[in-house]
Amino acid sequence: MDNNNWSPGDATDWRRQLQPSSRQRIITMITETLKRHLLISDPEGLIELNKVATRFEGNVLSSATSQSDYLRIISSKMLVMEPNGVPNSSPLSTVSVKPLSYSLPD
Repeated sequence: MDNNNWSPGDATDWRRQLQPSSRQRIITMITETLKRHLLISDPEGLIELNKVATRFEGNVLSSATSQSDYLRIISSKMLVMEPNGVPNSSPLSTVSVKPLSYSLPD
């Protein structure tokens, strides 16, 4: 495919393909990682952690160049927080991020 025919707005199409439920699962995984690292369990603290996770996911979504870049950035940041770089739960690579049905014009 010839990338010279793409307008600047087309570069963000991969973001629109992410299902909201997939993004929410990723935010939940980020929140769980933060909970383990920060040991916060009171309701107000958990709400704040979820806000932090949501902002972080949104920032990564905005700056990532592709879906694989998005998952790579989030995974690498979460691994940094885990002791010995070993995830305590399912890694993001097992999260199914299914794009919406979408086909690019030829």
